[in-house]
Amino acid sequence: MIPTTSAKFDFSNDSHRRYNPLTKSWVLCSPHRTNRPWQGQQEGPQLDKRPSYDPKCYLCPGNTRANGDKNPTYDSTFVFPNDFAAVKSDQPAYQPDDEDDVDLFRVQGVRGECHVICFSPRHDLTMAEMTTDEVALIVAQWRDSFACIKQKQPWIQYVQIFENKGAAMGCSNPHPHGQMWCTETIPQEPYQELLAMQEYQHNHQGGCLLCNYVQHELEKDERVIMTNDSFVCLVPFWAVWPFEVMVLPKHHCADLMALHQDQQHDLADILRRMTCRYDNLFSCSFPYSMGLHQAPLHSATSGLAQAAHLHLHFYPPLLRSATVRKFLVGFEMLGEPQRDITPEQAAKRLKECSEIHYKHAIKTNGNHA
Repeated sequence: MIPTTSAKFDFSNDSHRRYNPLTKSWVLCSPHRTNRPWQGQQEGPQLDKRPSYDPKCYLCPGNTRANGDKNPTYDSTFVFPNDFAAVKSDQPAYQPDDEDDVDLFRVQGVRGECHVICFSPRHDLTMAEMTTDEVALIVAQWRDSFACIKQKQPWIQYVQIFENKGAAMGCSNPHPHGQMWCTETIPQEPYQELLAMQEYQHNHQGGCLLCNYVQHELEKDERVIMTNDSFVCLVPFWAVWPFEVMVLPKHHCADLMALHQDQQHDLADILRRMTCRYDNLFSCSFPYSMGLHQAPLHSATSGLAQAAHLHLHFYPPLLRSATVRKFLVGFEMLGEPQRDITPEQAAKRLKECSEIHYKHAIKTNGNHA
């Protein structure tokens, strides 16, 4: 017999699962394990010193890359084909040798392009340390690159734009940059989300899953970190990583092409402020993987495109300090993801962080932001 109690269920103390409607998956929350998620080791401010220009960096202006090409002396953003691309356009079509057990040994050839997007000529800056106008140039470059691929490469179905920041996320070069992988297939994660949004649209008389979700989050205001005229930044109800966040438009928007100039600037504003809060959380250059999910490109996927809603995911690994990380192991690998701090606790902690970067605060008044 399952033990019962007359006490009222407490989301901040009792174990429960939360459903992610975007991926149709569950995450186990065990908040009783640590009701004060920011306790533990506290590092001093980590003032890593990098030069504004590094002659050995293959992303800095004017330097030579691994393939022998020389970068221009760019003064804003700079895009070039990845010298070590994960997919390529000039490969033969895959032809299976054996049709037996095709359901058990399925293979698809994948063609595509990979590009590197340098955010700034400055080697020593991150998005958190840039101005909003500088970040707006990055957003504009994302949009322009997305539009260019859509116009010139009709065989490409999906453009995945992302940034890996910090060595903890496998980033081998600290120069501020992201990537754009363009493939003739829709990758698994956005495809799963698109299917869920399409199903929701069908079951809710044309309603948008993320439009409705944003409306509810703004009304509840439990997990919202910040907003501006066009965007909201929040810890999702179903977050897996301790300080995971999503950035979503307040109004329906399928992809980057749908953003007018003011909305692009608002997105830049949210990105700068959020990454600054991340850095201030543990007084370090906060590592994360960030990526945009948006509509697929062409008519072959028009049904999915009609259900798409642009949004950005931030997946950071840090848990309690600059050196204490979250790992998905044990039950999380074999059962389902699990978290100790609730999304509400994480949102509260991030709300308390300053939007004045800790490095700047130290330089100006000697105090920690």
